[in-house]
Amino acid sequence: MPSGGHRPPSASGTRTQFNLGLALPVLSLAIVVVVDLVTSRGEHFDRLLVIGPALAAVTWSVRGTLTIGLLAIALRLALGVAQGDTASGILAAELVLVAVTAAAVWVSRVRTRYEQDLREVTAVAEVVQRVVLRPLAPRLGEVELHLLYVAAAAKARIGGDFYEAVRVPGAVRVMLGDVQGKGLGAVETASVLLGSYRAAVTDAPGLPALADRLEEGLARYGAWAAPGSDAAERFATVLLLEFPDGRDVVRVLSCGHPAPLLQHAGRVRPVPLGEPSLPLNLAALQASRHQVEEVPFLPGDRLLLFTDGVSETRDRAGDFYPLERRMSRWTDEPGDRVLPLLHHDLTAFGAGRLDDDVAALLVVRLPEPAALTPAPAPAGAGGLPPA
Repeated sequence: MPSGGHRPPSASGTRTQFNLGLALPVLSLAIVVVVDLVTSRGEHFDRLLVIGPALAAVTWSVRGTLTIGLLAIALRLALGVAQGDTASGILAAELVLVAVTAAAVWVSRVRTRYEQDLREVTAVAEVVQRVVLRPLAPRLGEVELHLLYVAAAAKARIGGDFYEAVRVPGAVRVMLGDVQGKGLGAVETASVLLGSYRAAVTDAPGLPALADRLEEGLARYGAWAAPGSDAAERFATVLLLEFPDGRDVVRVLSCGHPAPLLQHAGRVRPVPLGEPSLPLNLAALQASRHQVEEVPFLPGDRLLLFTDGVSETRDRAGDFYPLERRMSRWTDEPGDRVLPLLHHDLTAFGAGRLDDDVAALLVVRLPEPAALTPAPAPAGAGGLPPA
């Protein structure tokens, strides 16, 4: 998968159902006509022609539904004449078909109007989602990025997990986080944190200052929330990383987030973190100082950032997903294959479904120095000082 994309649900099943829905009205008319012709004169199946326009109302356009209804009326008339029905019997059957066709056309009109409204709302929602969670660049500075993102809510492309990667003067900075809870409230909180990150990432002198800016943004959001909202009580875990140019290290700051997994020389292990900071919006509970860990990150190394939707997926027996053991199996796989393998394996482990948002970001240190794209430095700013 290209780096920085979502995993939208496959549309093949929906397309098959839609094509079957288009064929059913015509198929039902054909079956009724054939059955009516091959049975004895005492058995009449032509009254079942009402199935055609009724089915057409579900998937066909208004004009198509009317066409199916008129075809059913014509077929009923032809069958009635061929079988020698009385004029009153033919008229009664035709009136029933006219009534069913009129009702089907009305249903089709209402359905198509709602479908049009839904398409417009969906188009707007997709634009908003792309703005909130923008696709990541496949390469920034000396690192390559691969993303897996799956929202737990059906048909949704965004949830309470969030991510961002930005090229700043002298480094690449990456964020991955997870908002407590689910639903629209979690999405709103994620959007607030993303906005605060994008506003502060370039000029923050280090990861601790960046974490403080995120904390301030979330606090303001809670203070401005409407009465009765739980926004002031919602918290988020965040992992902040910095990859300085020209140095084979990565700086890591965790605000209550699980430690990333580092793959080096064929081995996978968690990044050793000291005492992590509290999750964002819980800093008032305990005085703490942000601690930044600097660990080697050599050419060819990989770093997997993930949310608890990955590590806390359970199987039918209630056992947690063995992420570290699974990642150890894929050390020889190309970087762009690891997350598709993880997604497939995670879904199979969870009995075909994922109950929580899933976000995983694989950062690969390029084996050779990449051509660095210079980021615009803010006025009066020099290089990036150490965290």
